[in-house]
Amino acid sequence: MEKHEDVQYCFQDRNSSCRKALLSTSIYITLYIFFSLISAVTVFLKLLVIISISHFKQLHITTNLLILSLAASDLLVGLIVIPVMTVATMESCWGFGEYFCVFQAYITSLCTSLSLGNLVLISIDRYVAVCDPLLYHSKITTTRIRCCISITWCCCIIYRAANVQFFVNVQVPSRCLKECTTVEGSIWVNITDIAITMVVPCSVIVTLYMKIFVVARSQARKVFSKKAASVFGVKTVQANKSEKKICKNSSD
Repeated sequence: MEKHEDVQYCFQDRNSSCRKALLSTSIYITLYIFFSLISAVTVFLKLLVIISISHFKQLHITTNLLILSLAASDLLVGLIVIPVMTVATMESCWGFGEYFCVFQAYITSLCTSLSLGNLVLISIDRYVAVCDPLLYHSKITTTRIRCCISITWCCCIIYRAANVQFFVNVQVPSRCLKECTTVEGSIWVNITDIAITMVVPCSVIVTLYMKIFVVARSQARKVFSKKAASVFGVKTVQANKSEKKICKNSSD
């Protein structure tokens, strides 16, 4: 006699529906608890940063405003992206429909772009602070930082919305809702998108931090040389004084 496996399907139609991936209950619950803890810790820490900087007026400085913007984008990751990606990864059948699939693709790409955009602003802020410290407070003001943050958020939101609207094809099979996949139009669209959202921001960040490292290293050398010269000068004065004392004692 043939043995029939206890197979579960996404839908009742066994001839066309996808099969569900069967996991043991312990593994299933453990993975959900693990990802839920990651999401909860991320949300808690980012909310702590946002509330602290927003509440205390003493912390309303340019660098902290950039950190606040980065924390807000990371809060979206912990609040939306991680839970949605957890469900999409753990559940073999995508049962949330096409619109939620589009939203999942949009919010994931948006959070990535926002994080990189904020990191670019932070690297520019640190570059001016290290390489041109005398003019830092005149160049980097709270008004300019707020404008830059607003422009970054608006550009990321509009660009990602236009990209999903015109170039991304969301594929959710009508009969077999096994997974939510997104396919971009052509290879040139993919290359352009990667260059705009990944290559250019990462190149700017790496270049600025390399320049910061070079300037900080040269400044450290100058400070070390000044300290060495001052120590050498003190030792020389002390040696001259000791020599004078010896000469006086010998003459007496």
